[in-house]
Amino acid sequence: MGIGRYMVKELARELDNRSREFYEFVMPAIDMVSEDSELVVTIDLPGFAKKDIALKIKGNILAISAKRDVAEAKGTIYQRHRPQRIEKKIILPLHVKEDEKVVGKATYVDGVVTLRIPMPSGATSIPIS
Repeated sequence: MGIGRYMVKELARELDNRSREFYEFVMPAIDMVSEDSELVVTIDLPGFAKKDIALKIKGNILAISAKRDVAEAKGTIYQRHRPQRIEKKIILPLHVKEDEKVVGKATYVDGVVTLRIPMPSGATSIPIS
């Protein structure tokens, strides 16, 4: 009887770990929209402090990293699914030359980061044949 309860607790702990790893992989939710001459990237990072979020652009890749410290639980942990760390890279719909730097402006309000990146102006039409 005691072994069965132990195995259920271990299985539940392993499922919690796998679930958190999954959310760390797929998170955060991101929207990209072009507005006027800017690309607006909205990133949901609830529960992460502004000081613990880093954004870097290299070429046409946006790297998002965030981490949070989780306090040790004083009681029994039943579930722990919120991600503790996020490391994600996304491809931006920008054409960036190798020696060109991409500079954006970011704001953080209520767990949402809004990044505004100037879009290159020299867009060309693509003929359809």
